[in-house]
Amino acid sequence: MEQILLDPRKQPATEPPPAPVKRAAWPRYLIGLLVVLLAIGAWRYWTLSPQQQSRPSSAAGPAITVRTGLVTRGDMPVYLNALGTVTSLATTTVKTQISGKITEIAFKEGQMVKAGDFLIQIDPSPYQTALNQAQGQLARDQAQLEASRVDLTRYEGLMKQDSIARQQVDTQRALVKQNEGTVRADEAAVAMAKINLDYARIVSPITGRVGLRLVDIGNYVQPSDQGGLVVVTQTEPISVIFSLPQDTIPQFLPKLRSGEKLTVEVYSRDGSKKLATGALDTVDNQIDTTTGTVKLRAMFANEDEQLFPNQFVNVKLIVDTLRDTTIVPSAAVLLGAPGTYAYVVKSDNTVTVRPIKVGPGNDSHTAILSGLEPGEQVVIDGTDRLREGTAVRIAGEASGAKASESGGNQPPRSKQAK
Repeated sequence: MEQILLDPRKQPATEPPPAPVKRAAWPRYLIGLLVVLLAIGAWRYWTLSPQQQSRPSSAAGPAITVRTGLVTRGDMPVYLNALGTVTSLATTTVKTQISGKITEIAFKEGQMVKAGDFLIQIDPSPYQTALNQAQGQLARDQAQLEASRVDLTRYEGLMKQDSIARQQVDTQRALVKQNEGTVRADEAAVAMAKINLDYARIVSPITGRVGLRLVDIGNYVQPSDQGGLVVVTQTEPISVIFSLPQDTIPQFLPKLRSGEKLTVEVYSRDGSKKLATGALDTVDNQIDTTTGTVKLRAMFANEDEQLFPNQFVNVKLIVDTLRDTTIVPSAAVLLGAPGTYAYVVKSDNTVTVRPIKVGPGNDSHTAILSGLEPGEQVVIDGTDRLREGTAVRIAGEASGAKASESGGNQPPRSKQAK
């Protein structure tokens, strides 16, 4: 029997094995939807109020270092703030009223002088000579007047005896009157010569501080000179002029008219230093229509000369005082999604958001009408990293020995920051 060898390459093909089944890929729209949902969730989280972002302190990580202030009770002054200019009550430029050469300067620049104190001497020689001449003329004319009066008396006696004509007597009377007029003119000339001589000695017209001298010894001065000799400025007392909006007038004008003394405090230009305390003196009689403000003048004793003429200052007019009210540092008052609020430090050294209602305030403190109690601590620095329940560490305090739930050292109960 013939054996037939079959070529394996020519064997009938068998069915290939089934291909492995692949997992169906996620549709692209499902992936896009997931990204959108994640973005919405992140946006909603970051727009939540501090109360809604609460989380336990154990999961908050390391405690955040903050500074705190104490909620207290006391008197809260209500201020009206303004910018003011220190203004002298009297500033005088001393000028000469006669012409002449300066022979003496009796003051030191910057010294305090009183009204009538000697300042500058102008050469008096020409004016002394003029006075002597006027006095001599007066003496001669007085002698002539006396002689004419004697003649008149004699003529009047002769007229009674019909020994002289009336016309001669009348002429003599006219001569006497003429001589009297001449004497009066001479007396006026003497007085003017004395005034000019007095003007040669220049004195201070007011009490104040002298400035830098504008002339030197040997200068020839005359009344037509524009610059003057020296400027004297009154510094004690002194005033500050400032402006307030017209809407604030009802807060101070009735009290001022009733005789109440309104305190005015003046601070340096940058507000860092209190310069003086005075009182409101007067209010201008009209409102500036271009700015809608009214000018006020406050008076200060200025015994320590902290206020300098033409100095720019910050002014605080105390129009009222809230008695026995709750007060917090102004830095603790925050404004955000929940309205006006403050971060209060709890006994476990975590913070909670406390909505508050504020009253009048100033740069340093604010009155609290509701929401806080005296003795509580509020965060005044470091609030930008806080949320409800955040663990905090009071700046300047050492860590305590008691371990927290997270295994770290929990700070002890903080002292009240001042």
